[in-house]
Amino acid sequence: MSFAIATTLDQALAAIADGARPIAGGSDLVVGARHGKAPLPESLVAIDRIAELAEIKAGGDVTRIGAVVNHARLMTDPTVVGNYTALADAAALVGSPATRNVGTLGGNIMNGSPAMDTGAPLVVMGAQVELQSTGGTRTLSIAHLWDAPGSNTAAAGELCTAVLLPPPGDRCGSAYVRLEYRRAMEIAVVGAAAAVVLDEAGAIVNARVALAAVAPTIIEVDGIEDLVAGRALDDDGRAAVADAASSQASPISDMRASDAYRRHTVGVMARRALDAAVRRALGEEIAVPVNRALGIGAA
Repeated sequence: MSFAIATTLDQALAAIADGARPIAGGSDLVVGARHGKAPLPESLVAIDRIAELAEIKAGGDVTRIGAVVNHARLMTDPTVVGNYTALADAAALVGSPATRNVGTLGGNIMNGSPAMDTGAPLVVMGAQVELQSTGGTRTLSIAHLWDAPGSNTAAAGELCTAVLLPPPGDRCGSAYVRLEYRRAMEIAVVGAAAAVVLDEAGAIVNARVALAAVAPTIIEVDGIEDLVAGRALDDDGRAAVADAASSQASPISDMRASDAYRRHTVGVMARRALDAAVRRALGEEIAVPVNRALGIGAA
């Protein structure tokens, strides 16, 4: 086994082109190897010391979050908490404090788990992923990154270098909530993220909802704007969103929950995420993460 430490992006890309697997926190790769899911690669290149991959830059027409920014930083960074609050909600729920301090945003999304916490918030906020190789750079919608559980569409030799987010507008809000059985070292039984923009009267201009742990990949719920746009959120709108989320989910049964239980509860989580996003857009202060602030999930 070979192991190299890259201190520049060019060094990392050259190593990856030669077949090395990138590693930053290793919270997925190493744990997976210990559990027998897959052996460690024959060649690894550490990317956690590349300064440009650890930056959060806001300004202009995009906010750039480097791939090795960890979850602990995401849950407290003023730019993220103030403008992309659902992502902060999600980061605050990942694993344990130890996991949040080593696990990275890039590693989380490239691992491709359908139960990841950060995926649904990034989908509803219109995130793009930046992929680089020795041959150049491309960006794609994060919704097009995942093609199956634990699988992504990045080509061999490509490295996720950043997540790109559009700037927030006026009167916007977002939130992520999940059903969980315990507070630490847990993954979502189901999860839901919502993002909204309101007009001056408080009516919904546009809205998006995405779901975690109820399909082979993170999915966005179709038709949300048709259900709630043009009016203030009311009980009928909340119920319609819950029904749409439940009907469009395609969950499995496993040791953690049945498909029927997941289908019902993801509707509940979608309704709660949308409600919290609207309340934030109206100016209400709901602390990160929503789960803890509003008593959702494990006690």
